[in-house]
Amino acid sequence: MSVRPDLARGVVCIPARNEAERLPLLLTSLDGQTGLAAPVRVVVLANNCTDGTVAAIRAGQESGAWAALDIRLIEATLSGTEAHVGTARRRALDAGADWLAADGVADGVLLTTDADARLPADWIAANLRALERADVVGGRLIIDGDGDADPRLADLHARIERYWAGVRRLEDLLDPPPYDPAPRHGDHTGASLAVPVSLYRAVGGLPPLPCGEDNALVGLLRAHGARLRHCPDVRVMVSARHQGRVSGGMATEMARRARVLDGEAYLLPEAAHWQALILRRAALRRAFHVRPEAQAAACAHLGLGADDLAVLGPCPNDIAFVERADRILESRAAPARECPLDRALAELDALAVSLKAAA
Repeated sequence: MSVRPDLARGVVCIPARNEAERLPLLLTSLDGQTGLAAPVRVVVLANNCTDGTVAAIRAGQESGAWAALDIRLIEATLSGTEAHVGTARRRALDAGADWLAADGVADGVLLTTDADARLPADWIAANLRALERADVVGGRLIIDGDGDADPRLADLHARIERYWAGVRRLEDLLDPPPYDPAPRHGDHTGASLAVPVSLYRAVGGLPPLPCGEDNALVGLLRAHGARLRHCPDVRVMVSARHQGRVSGGMATEMARRARVLDGEAYLLPEAAHWQALILRRAALRRAFHVRPEAQAAACAHLGLGADDLAVLGPCPNDIAFVERADRILESRAAPARECPLDRALAELDALAVSLKAAA
């Protein structure tokens, strides 16, 4: 008999600005979550809304539209340098952590998504299951098929996905991560993240950056030694709109892909870049595990001096060591050489074939 995930220890945290149209769709998908043993706690941090987002959520609450949800709606006005998604997501996550602490939940879990996303019915349950063998879980992004999609754009989406799958294939051939085995995807964004409250607090919370706050949090977690899992069972549908709430987010990427259809080149790092990166990180992992008296020499061979090792500090495991050390080495490396998408795909495929043949 399977055990149903215990959502009494979880809370979904959502930053929202001017999402009167799409946020109710997200909440409806949360209301339809299956296999759960408790009502779904939800924090909505509505910041700087001018389009009726707050009124739409209140109307849904009053009508009982989301009977399976326990929603805490927080209105906030962010100003100056704080007026961005990083501040909003941090406040939402902090509010969720405080809610669980006030309820005496010792092993709480924070889940976050975007206000314009839609969730499969098993999103929460799949996250909680994945956390049984990981410390942080990223969900796979699936572009939401709103309206009639241009078949050329669908083909571009598929080729870009093939590229990143090819990068992961190289990793599996050269240095497969034991804590994130294949099959896996490569996404860990604010559209779908799950992390225990204790670990979130231990790294000081989400960095309140105007863009990339989600990846910054994952970087902090990994530098703390967290096992990141890209579980194929955790998925989220993300909006394909071109006008987003933050520069550099998913909408910026969708706009870029639309320009490719008009002739703009889609450039990505060459296969050789990923091969060098994977081998470097593998060498760092080996250096962490050598005898203490030999570690300094092993690190020096990779370009890390005594001052660098002092900056790294004590690392709880090889995950933390690799993450911290690779940041130093990456800061000294030349920028990755890029090439058009189709050439990059061909290079990745050829490199994988040669590596398999040499194995």
